[in-house]
Formats: sequence, structure tokens, C-alpha cells
Amino acid sequence: MILPALALLAAFSAHADPLPAGFVRLADVDPTIRQDIRYAGLGNFLQREVDGYEAPVCILTAPAAKALSGVQKAMTAEGLTLIVFDCYRPARAVADMVRWTRQGGPPDPQWYPTVEHGDLIAEGYVGELSSHSRGSVAELDKTSPAHSACGATDARTLDFGTGFDCFDSASETAHRPLPLQATANRTMLLSAMRAAGFRNYAREWWHFTLADEPFPKQRFDFPVTAD
Repeated sequence: MILPALALLAAFSAHADPLPAGFVRLADVDPTIRQDIRYAGLGNFLQREVDGYEAPVCILTAPAAKALSGVQKAMTAEGLTLIVFDCYRPARAVADMVRWTRQGGPPDPQWYPTVEHGDLIAEGYVGELSSHSRGSVAELDKTSPAHSACGATDARTLDFGTGFDCFDSASETAHRPLPLQATANRTMLLSAMRAAGFRNYAREWWHFTLADEPFPKQRFDFPVTAD
């Protein structure tokens, strides 16, 4: 994402495996938004591919994709771009993360430096019922040079104080103290996303859900595929 660690418009195309009604692939709505879907590969806190991710593709509900495209237009006007690290997440992927978490283990200096492996659910970093499975969540960043030791690293993202999926108190959106530039970047991202109708998860500066989401009570389990 270019959700500071967040980090456009093509006609919808026909796919061999139609998505459920109301869902779209983000690239079909806004191909200018960069995608780095971490759970489809090894560069995530499980350090392996997560169940249900058959391709590194962002899928969202149509209203969420349209709203995110609006944010992208505002960002490109400032010479920036969004990057999405995760979008719709199948229920089977959530179950996979929960099983992995319950295996227990010591902290990991890159992903959860001060939290025990088995405490990630209790600390609110891994959800047993994830809002991602409703399809209106995007985890974002904005691109520009920067670096972070905790979470997903990407040399092209702005400095937000931590990277995506840094399970630590420093990732709380309002965490202080932070470097002045990181605080400013979080504020910029938060303001842009709120203006487009998204609400932030206060524990994770990169995590946003469409406030008026179309499936607020329903979770889905279709796999993430490219077509």
C-alpha cells in the first residue's frame, strides 16, 4: 500500500472466474495504484504464503475500490502514489493466521519485536474474525524514499515510523514520540483516507476500512486470484 508505509482508470474486464457480485480487482478500477500483496509470498510475518492467496492481487468491494481511486487522484496531484499491502482476505487466510499464532514462540525482531508469538491475538494484532473478509479494508502506504526496521520494508515508501505489519505500540496511529516527518506523513494519510470515507484502525496506521461498507455483517472465503 502506499499507506505511508500507504502506499487509475480502466474499463472492467471479463474474468474467467467471476468475482462475487459487488467485488472488483483494484487494477480494473485504478491500475496506477501500486500493489505489493505480502500474504501471497514470503515477505510477511508468517514468512510463507498464506492460505487463500493464489495471486498477489488486491480485491475489494466496488465502493471501496472507487473511494481508494479518489485518494489516489489526490496523491498523484502531489507527486505521490498509494501502495496496497493487503485488501480482501479470505476467511481461510484468517484461520491460517490464527492457527499459526497459537503455535506460540518468541518475539520476532522484524515483525513483533516486543510481543510473544502466542500473544498476537490478545494484543489485537491478529483477529480471529477479520474485517478484511468483508472486502472493504485496504492496508496502505505512500511511495517515496524511506526505510523502517520493523515490519515490511520498502525503500520507496515514505517514513511512517514503522513498516506495514509492525506489531508494536509504535504502529499506533497516534503514537508519540515519532520523528516529525513520520508524524506528518501519518497525518497526511489519515486525512486523505478520512476525506474519502475510510476509518482507521487506531492500532495500525496503515489499516483502513470503508465506513459505509456494503457487507458489514458478512464474511467471504473465495480465494484471491488474478483472473
